[in-house]
Parts: sequence; structure tokens; C-alpha cells
Amino acid sequence: MGTTTRPRRIAVLFHRGDRHRNPAEYIVHHLADFWREDGHAVEYVYGTRRFVPADLVLVHVNLSIVPSDYLEFAKRYPIVLNGKIRDIRKSTFSRNIVRPGDSWDGPVILKSDLNYAGVPERYLQLTELEHLWHPLRRVRKLGDRLFNRTPPFLGPRDYRVFNSLSEVPAEWFSNPNVIVEKFRPEIEDGMFHTRVYQFLGDRSTCTRMGTGNPVVKAERNAKTEPVEPAPEVVEWRHRLGLDYGKLDYVVNNGEVVLLDVNKTTGASRYMDDEHRRRMRRHQAEGLYSYFSD
Repeated sequence: MGTTTRPRRIAVLFHRGDRHRNPAEYIVHHLADFWREDGHAVEYVYGTRRFVPADLVLVHVNLSIVPSDYLEFAKRYPIVLNGKIRDIRKSTFSRNIVRPGDSWDGPVILKSDLNYAGVPERYLQLTELEHLWHPLRRVRKLGDRLFNRTPPFLGPRDYRVFNSLSEVPAEWFSNPNVIVEKFRPEIEDGMFHTRVYQFLGDRSTCTRMGTGNPVVKAERNAKTEPVEPAPEVVEWRHRLGLDYGKLDYVVNNGEVVLLDVNKTTGASRYMDDEHRRRMRRHQAEGLYSYFSD
């Protein structure tokens, strides 16, 4: 039974709008398979209307800003994971934001301030309005049409790199949902690299991933290798109050640069099945570090 001695009840708290989404899109769903395999009961809780007794709750609300009623609801459980982190917008942690008149003369990148280009927010707004599930592509298109508050980012791959700050259209600086950052890539052998530090409790992995795209995301032809996480990133995790999630970062000219904070990690399809299973089993057992026996 893993590394805990008796069966537990584990609750995973989702936003009510996620009821219509396939939970297999999230890594937590696959971790839950291991918890069940180890003899534990796992219950998915959607919204805050119904309390399900459990020994531990993992707050898994896929929004950049977690509504306060979800965090208050989670306090009813004996052990709360990710109950201290409410806001993961890039503007809350980025040290590389630039504005007109700043002295930075290198390339810059235009991004959504919201996590994953604001796609989760658009998805949930649509489910709230229509009470219907839409395939992700349709959600993205309808979301851009209905909620004209951000640039046309269908996803992070649509973030734009400019050679200089002066090339960024002026209107984006007045958009509260957009940030402009110094573009400080980690480049080696002509490839762009990002380091992905994933964790749950006392278990973690860190992978360096390389692609030809300046915005590095998991893809079939990505080059990956295990690396040790930078001490600065481990410190940031604890400073942010994250029990579960991932941090994306690069090492640029010897400096560690935090790119992204995620507390509801999506399940990658681009990995060898056995490797993926080993990583998930390792991470799943991190939950047991929160139990005393």
C-alpha cells in the first residue's frame, strides 16, 4: 500500500465547471489511479455545494485566480494541499516584466498574464453561460469571440517574440490581461530549452526539454533529459506555498528565470508509456508524506 500504512479517503476539489471535462486530461487523475491501486478511496468533488468527508483534500481549481469560496471550503478538511496559493498570474511572480521606456534593449515576448493563455478561464466562462461541454478547439474559438479581453492567443504557442520593446504594439501595454517580458531563452545546439520541475509532497522530478520553437511545450519530437532542479526553483515552490504542481524555468547566462507556475498540471501524451508510468508512480507516492502513519 505505497508508503502509508492504512487506507485513507482522498478528495480532489475541482471547479464546478470541470464536471464536463474529461478528468484524464489532468495528471492528478492518473495519480489517483495509483492511490486507488494502493487501497485508498478517491473522490472527485465538483464545486462547494456538497461536502464529502475525507482525510485530505487537494485543491485542483483550474483557474489563475482561485475563488475564495473554494479555499474556504477546503479548510473543512484535516489536511489541505494547495490551500495557500490563490493567484498564479505571471504578474504575481515574474521578475522580467518590461514597460515602455525601460532600458532593456533585447528581445521581448508578449504573453497572456493568465495561465495557459487564459484557455481555462474561457472554457469555464462558456460552461457557466451555456451549461454545455464544447470540444477544446471550439471553446477556444468561441471564447475569443465572446470575451474580447486578450490578444488572439489560442494557446501558449501563439505568444509572440519581438526583437525589441519598441516593436510591441502600444495597445498591448494598456491591456490588463497581457504582459511583456524580457525574452531570455536557454539555447543550446540551436534548440530552445525549458526545465520542468514537477512535485507532490516529498517527491519530485525535473526534466529539461528542447524544441525548435521559442515557446517550448511538450511535443512528439521534443528532446528530453532528466536534470537536477535548481535550488532557486525549489525555494520558489516553498515560498509560493505549492504542495502539488510544476514550475517551468530556464537557465539564461547562469541565472535561473521562472517562466510559469501551474497547480493543475495537464497530462502529456508525448512520452514513452513505461517512462510516464514510472514518473507518475513516483509522484503519486509523494501524497503519503502528508500522513503520519
